[in-house]
This record gives sequence, C-alpha cells and structure tokens, in this order.
Amino acid sequence: MPYEDLQEYIKELEARGKLRRVSKPVDKDWEIGCISRWVYQSLPDSERYALLYENVIGHDTPVAVGLVGASREVYAIGLQCAPEQIFERWIHALAHPVPVKPVQTGPVKEVIAHGTDVDLLKIPTCIWTPGKDGGAYLTANCVITKDPETGIQNMGNYRMQLKGKDMTAMQVFPNQHVGLHLQKWQARKQNMPVCVCIGVDPTVSMSAVAKVPYGVDELTISGALRGAPIEVVKAETCDLLVPARAQYILEGEIAYDEEIDEGPFGEYAGYMGLPTPKKIFRVKCVTRRRQPIYQAYISQIAPSESCTIQQEAIGAMMYKHLALDLKIPGIKDVYFTEASAKAWLIIQMKPLYPGHSKKVMVIASNLLDANCPKMVTVVDDDIDIRDPWAVEWATTFRVDPAYDVQIVQDTETIILDPTTMDISGEGRARHLRERVTGSKLLIDATLKKTYPDISLPTRDLMMKALENWRETGLPPITPQKRTLLLLEKHPGNQGLYWDPFKG
Repeated sequence: MPYEDLQEYIKELEARGKLRRVSKPVDKDWEIGCISRWVYQSLPDSERYALLYENVIGHDTPVAVGLVGASREVYAIGLQCAPEQIFERWIHALAHPVPVKPVQTGPVKEVIAHGTDVDLLKIPTCIWTPGKDGGAYLTANCVITKDPETGIQNMGNYRMQLKGKDMTAMQVFPNQHVGLHLQKWQARKQNMPVCVCIGVDPTVSMSAVAKVPYGVDELTISGALRGAPIEVVKAETCDLLVPARAQYILEGEIAYDEEIDEGPFGEYAGYMGLPTPKKIFRVKCVTRRRQPIYQAYISQIAPSESCTIQQEAIGAMMYKHLALDLKIPGIKDVYFTEASAKAWLIIQMKPLYPGHSKKVMVIASNLLDANCPKMVTVVDDDIDIRDPWAVEWATTFRVDPAYDVQIVQDTETIILDPTTMDISGEGRARHLRERVTGSKLLIDATLKKTYPDISLPTRDLMMKALENWRETGLPPITPQKRTLLLLEKHPGNQGLYWDPFKG
C-alpha cells in the first residue's frame, strides 16, 4: 500500500534503520546544516540515513532532512521497490500517469493563516551553508504553477530565500517549465499564482525534481510512481490543486515585473552561488497541519540529497529516451556520477558496429533539454559504471585522446556551472542571460578494435579459487562487482585477443 503521508513514511524509514532522531537542542542557523553535512561527508551511500531533528531551538516543529535522497536505498524505499527496480518504476510511471483525485479537504487545511496572520518566520527554515549563505533557505519546495493557456499544472523544485514574514526570493530560470509559465503571465502583465508544497509523499518530491516533459502534470507521475492517485484540494486563494496530505502549503504570487537580490547560496555543483536578482514570491496564505514536520533537502557539495534525487530520476529518463523511445540497440545501463550530480553521464552499452558508441554519446549529450549532461563517457558492457575504478580504467586504457575525445562548443549548459559564471567587479554573478552557453566533453571509452585479452586468470580458475577460499585460512572476502563482470565478459578461453564486435 502507498504511504498515507510523510509521517507514515518516516515510520517506515525508521523501521528499516534508515532514519535517526536527534533529540538534543539544535540551532537551525548553523547546527542542523553542519550535523547533516557530516553525515554525508563521512558515510558511504550504503550507510547513510535520514535525520529527524526533534528539538529545534525556538521552534515547536521538528525538521527532517534526507527523507528522499539520503541514499539510493532510501530513494528506493520511497518508491517501495528494490534499488535495481528504480528505472523500471520510473519508465512505467511516465507511460502510465495516474490522474489526481480531488477531495473536499485534507490534513493540510487543519490550520489556515491569511493576510497579516501569515508568518513564515514560524517555520524552522535553516541556513544550509553556515557562515557563507546569505540567509535561511526553504529547499524541499514542490512549486505548483499553471499554464494560463492550457490550464495544465506544472510542479518543480525551486529554492527560496526567506526575505520576511510574507516574502521570499525564488530561483526561476527562463528555460525551466516554471519560467515558461511565468513568461506567459508576464506577457499578460499579471502576477503568476503559485503554491509551494512542503512535506509531501516521497513520490511527489521525486516528480518535482525530475525532467518530466513540458505539459505533463508531475502530480500524475507521482500517482503512477506510488500506484494510487495523489489526493488534492483546491487552494484557498487561487484555483491551483495541491496535495491534501502535505505538511505546509504556501499560497501566493510571483511578481511579473519585480526582482530582489538573492544569495549567496551553496550550490549542488560544490561552489557558492553569488548574489543575483531573483523573482519575488509574496505569500498571501499558509495552510498546514496542526503538528507539521518541516522537510528540507541537503544540497551543496556532493554527496548530497539533491544530487541523489536528481540522479535517479533523470537517469531513468535518459535510459528511457535511449533504449525505449529511440530504440537504440545495445544500451545496458546509464549512471550520473555521484560527485557530478547531473553533469557527468556514464553509459554502459554493447557496441554492435564501428561508430555505434560515438553516435550514442552525441545523442545522449543533447537529450534532457540539452543542458545536461555536460560530459558523457561511453563504456562497454564489461565495465561496472557505478564503480569509479572501473570507469577510470576503461577511460585510461581504451581511449586514444586524439581520436576518441570530442569537444562540442557553444551549447546550452548547466545553469549553475561555475565554469560559465561571469563574476562582476562587485563579486556578483552576472545575469543568467549572459551565461547560458558552455561546452560538452564526449569520451568514447569502448573497445573499437581488436584488443589483447584482459590480464586476469580465466574465469573457471578464479571461481575455483574462490570456492576453495576457506582452505587458505585467509579472512573472508567479498568479490567486487567490477571483477565479476570482467570475468563474465572475458572468461578467458577464446585466445589471447578480444574482438569487440564479435565478443
């Protein structure tokens, strides 16, 4: 059965040993950001967990972080599947959206504040890069807007810097779906109605950060991911439909003709984003539960929750585009590396003819709105793409830089990439329009000609030694997946060479 709400999901994470409670008093302006960061910087993916801060100084509301993207395993728990089934669940959901289910009311309407009663300062909004950020930021924001021409809602994740009791700055870029909506409202010289949902079903968070095609309501994808419709209620101040079981809904408008300085903010690319003008979001109404849980994402330098959430969703979409939509043969798996968030894509494939791998990397570099990935590496199906050692080995000894590396210039790029940032003399980043292009690096690390066989003993002998391991008296070992994959693809009895197109 799908999770009823965030509270039920938290119970499941805790039962699985994937959530830890912090009961000591903590300061939201520095302590939560630093403790959370140490979890990510100290533990490998397999050991990371979500955090629930139960005693936030000056607030009665607990703060939860890492609920969706603490690790790949946590992400899979949110989908109620095994990690290796994540892509399958996403591909099915994209093909079979589930319409939302309107209801009269829901828990998120238990407390309603209008007008002068709105006070965003009561929410325990944290500073995520203490000592460097320009202020407190709301980060786990599922922002809902509507196309004024089609009436179709869009939901995305856009950070917001707290600017007062009823106002935030919101990061809205013109090439994002929310930006496309805003342009239509600006053409009418009207403010754009906006609802920000915080503390939602994990599938809602997942859909909000995914690159779902324009014109598709992300809430219908959330319903497909969870296997049941998302219950929605009408907002108090506009005609937008919002998740009925959220913890908070912030209702308001984005001004069509105003901006305010925002930043600095620690970006997922691992560097500080400098102050720039951003859109103004004025809040007219806040609805919430009586005892809400405030959810936030840990972003900043990888590894981070925002990186994991992005990687899994866009990885699934990249695989779908290549293998299912374009029906390119030989595609086995794709992976956006942990350190790069969505900048470096590794593709595992079985090249079937000369030039096959080069074609794949060129196509992949221009999918997903063309702004990511920034780098593409294609490897053979004997390489474990989630093992940095295996990818490094293939890139080193299957690449001739003069022939196997391409640089594509003047392309749309990742917006927050500091390599394209133009810093003014006042220590500010210039406006987005002046830094939207960059370049891409494409590396073909597949075997493209006859190669000597790999320098491992034959598979039969290696596995026989493993079976007899206990007789050696040595401590037990766990074979690396990369080694098992090499032995499977290169069993060793075919001779002293390897023809990549014959196997």
